[in-house]
Amino acid sequence: MSSGERATFKNPVISWIDERLPIFTMMKNEYGVFPTPKNFNYFWNFGAIAMVMLVLMIVTGLFLAMHYTPHSAMAFSSVEHIMRDVNWGWMLRYMHMNGASFFFIAVYIHIFRGMYYGSYKKPRELLWILGVIIFLLMMATAFMGYTLPWSQMGGWGATVITNLFSAIPVVGDSLVTLLWGGFSVDNPTLNRFFALHFVLPFVIFAVVFLHIWALHVTGSNNPLGIDVKGPQDTVPFNPYYTAKDMFGLGVFLMAYVAVTFFMPNMLAHPDHYVPYDALVTPAHIVPEWYFLPFYAMLRAVTFDIGIPFTDIVFIEAKLGGVITMFGSIALLLVLPWLDSHPVRSARFRPLYRQCLLAMVAAVFVLGYVGAKPPEGIWVILGQLCTLYYFVFFLVILPYLSRKEVAKPLPNSINEAVLKAQSLKSEAV
Repeated sequence: MSSGERATFKNPVISWIDERLPIFTMMKNEYGVFPTPKNFNYFWNFGAIAMVMLVLMIVTGLFLAMHYTPHSAMAFSSVEHIMRDVNWGWMLRYMHMNGASFFFIAVYIHIFRGMYYGSYKKPRELLWILGVIIFLLMMATAFMGYTLPWSQMGGWGATVITNLFSAIPVVGDSLVTLLWGGFSVDNPTLNRFFALHFVLPFVIFAVVFLHIWALHVTGSNNPLGIDVKGPQDTVPFNPYYTAKDMFGLGVFLMAYVAVTFFMPNMLAHPDHYVPYDALVTPAHIVPEWYFLPFYAMLRAVTFDIGIPFTDIVFIEAKLGGVITMFGSIALLLVLPWLDSHPVRSARFRPLYRQCLLAMVAAVFVLGYVGAKPPEGIWVILGQLCTLYYFVFFLVILPYLSRKEVAKPLPNSINEAVLKAQSLKSEAV
């Protein structure tokens, strides 16, 4: 980079550093004067909120790791030691524990925003795929962290979920043995999960860097889903969206702090406070709330797939559940090719909007079903919602891509913003 391309800074120390390593110029270009569409709404806050929560999870996790003992005989006691004896240990643990839930809340809203406004469409396909990879890494990290207290729910959760891999033909049993580090869930399993839980957040951070890089190459989408036509459609990221992000972050953190200090165990299960006993199975093994929709999909497959009226089975129920659960996430990876409609935003696609909101409602129902015992009406309800989830991606989206007639799009972002302001002024 030549000296003429660098920004100027009044601070002599920053100027001296930037002359030799233009990191501050890069930050100013990417987060200061970077042009962004002028019609962002508060849904666009949640990317920044998720980034803040990731940093908070890494920092609190580092301090917790200083006092945690990854040994099956001492893990539960070490967590109790953190809660009772370490200065501010209870706060660090509650911040980390509830931070995971709020991190997922931010990411789920971020994903919904991307689907509603078509942020996965050309030229942002790779940006979307990197986001789904971040989501998968989050799920793996959260699952392993879920087991670390070595409680009844954590230990049995590890047993149930790792056993799912045994359904994979040929390599399933070997894969389970590799995950366990032996022939049962025990100390080697805990050591593996702790090591991966410690390392994966830094992998997530690296992929987030690529995600942001891809965003700044293609530019941001906007609620209208139309391309920027010129400088009149944009405003500098700073101060307009830094201020908006700070406000949204402040509101989000108020909710997070309220739960952390006043309702820290609202989202926890009582069996997390009982040491793991391999000889006593909990009455009902449930994962954390953010896994419940996928857990319900796993349990929705209660039948073998084969040739009717014969003993020939191609896919057993257990393997079918595993394929369904992982397939539900794999569909997100190929979403840019399942929905090829030229219009991005659901604002101009009423049929797509209705079907998408119905799919979101089905996911909420699946979350509720996943927390219930797999019996009676809950099994049928889970199967119906799972069916709709897959129909939405594999049938409805391709059909709407070809047949749905969208509403007329505005000519430019600036025109739409001025029109909205005019209507608001007339209403006042």
